[in-house]
Order: sequence, then C-alpha cells, then structure tokens
Amino acid sequence: MSELISVITLTHNKLEVTRRCLPGLLAGSHAPLEIVVVDNGSTDGTVEWLAAFAKEARNSGVKFARILNKKNAGCSTARNQALEKARGTKIVFADNDVTLRSRNWLQTLSQTLEDDACTAMAGPKLVYPRKPYDIQFAGGAVSKSGRVQFIGRGESNGDPRFNKRCEVQWFASACLMVRKAVLDDVGGFDEAFNPVQFEDTDLCYRVRSRGYRIVYEPSAEMYHFESTTTAGTEAVPNAALVIRHGLLFKERWRYMFSKENGPPDPETAWRKMPPCDISTIGQLPVTGG
Repeated sequence: MSELISVITLTHNKLEVTRRCLPGLLAGSHAPLEIVVVDNGSTDGTVEWLAAFAKEARNSGVKFARILNKKNAGCSTARNQALEKARGTKIVFADNDVTLRSRNWLQTLSQTLEDDACTAMAGPKLVYPRKPYDIQFAGGAVSKSGRVQFIGRGESNGDPRFNKRCEVQWFASACLMVRKAVLDDVGGFDEAFNPVQFEDTDLCYRVRSRGYRIVYEPSAEMYHFESTTTAGTEAVPNAALVIRHGLLFKERWRYMFSKENGPPDPETAWRKMPPCDISTIGQLPVTGG
C-alpha cells in the first residue's frame, strides 16, 4: 500500500483495554499509516499512556495525533473531530476494544475497496477473543420493520456461510474501513446519535443512499472484546439510547427497508453471549505472515 491510511480510535478510561489492544495496530500495520486517537476526558492514566505510546508509534514510522477532550463528547462528535485531523485517503474506525487477529487485515480491507469503485466501506470478520474464536459479527442486516441483526453472532468461525465476501446492509464501527472522500460527501457521523448507539448504522445507510456498497471481507479478522468500551461508562443509559436512537434510525430509513431483502424479524433476535473478561485472557494467536 502506498497511500496513507488513517486509523481513528476513541478512548474514555478503560486503560487496561486500550493498553492491550492499541499496540496491535502497530504489529499489523503496513506503512504508511496514521493513528488518530481522541480521548474523551479520561482520568485513569490513559492520557499519560497515550503520550508514551505516541513515541512508540512514531519510532515505528507511524504518524500519530491526539485530540484531548475535557469531557466525554460522544462517539459521533469525537469521530468527526478525528476526521477533521485525519490525512488518509481511507479511514479505519477501530474501537479500543478491538485488536489484531489477521496480520494483513489493513491490506486486505484496502484491497477490498480497490476491487470495486462502488464499494465505499469494508469490514472484517469480528471474533470473540476466547477459544474456539466464534464469530461476534459478520456484517449487519436490517429487517423490513427496521430491526437490526448481527449476522453470524455466536456461530462457528469455520461455518462456510460466513466465510464468503458479500455485500451487507450495514457494518459496525467497531472496525470499519471507509473511503475518506465518501465520508466527506455524507458529512461524517450524525451527532444526533450521541453519545452512542445507531450512529454507525445510520452512517452506513447514508452512504448506501448515495449508491455505494458495503462489503464484508471474512479473510480479514479482528478480535473484539464486545461492549468493553462502553460498559460502565458514566452518562450512557444504554437501554434508553437503544430505544430512542433505534426509533430515530427507523423513522429516517423506513423507506429503504421496504425496498430491501432484509431478514424476517424472528431472525434478528439478539443472541446473548457470555461477557469477555479481558483480565483473564492471555496472549491471542495472530494469523498471516
């Protein structure tokens, strides 16, 4: 890859998570790479750790930029702040609870975009960081009534149904590559979805409403310590946000749902999975050269 790729990550406390996951970006990077971190008012030593990590990144030939907010600005606002600073032609949104599984993940996602000019977004297979490394997310679907689905959730990593590149209706911003020009065209994230929930789903629909495609690329894999980033975060009443922002999303995009071949409502039922305790998980295997 010769073009600059910018990886955008948000932090808000949870230093043990960031310290575990962020260095994996360096291990799996292929220059030129830029990392832009927005800290949303951390008070647990995260800011100081990021200063030290910045030196490590730059010593590895990676460009590094920090934005320090005094308080939690919310996911949409913070990502939009980072987009203003990012210089890459492709942007990767990577939560601080996502870490390396496929060493060549950046190359793979970048090539997925290059393979089709109409593909604006590409996402990897997200897997749980515990044996047997089952699927956490293999792309997203939306039913005709507007219910969202995590495709492949809890299914075997080796299941052939989830090991084919395919177009999807949406992809989670936990780890997602997007063409910067397209993000500029649609105006980034809608801050009406602050602090969290449905901001990525809405972004995907705004991108698709312009005629672009979103592609799931299973040959790129990342570990995801699911919900670690927002768990216990102050001022994030998650259940209420899911309802409020879900209604906003449905109202805005109902006209598209009716035209799509989404799954029937029963298939969108949420499959509850055991939580991931990052403190109990040792070194994780990395695939690829």
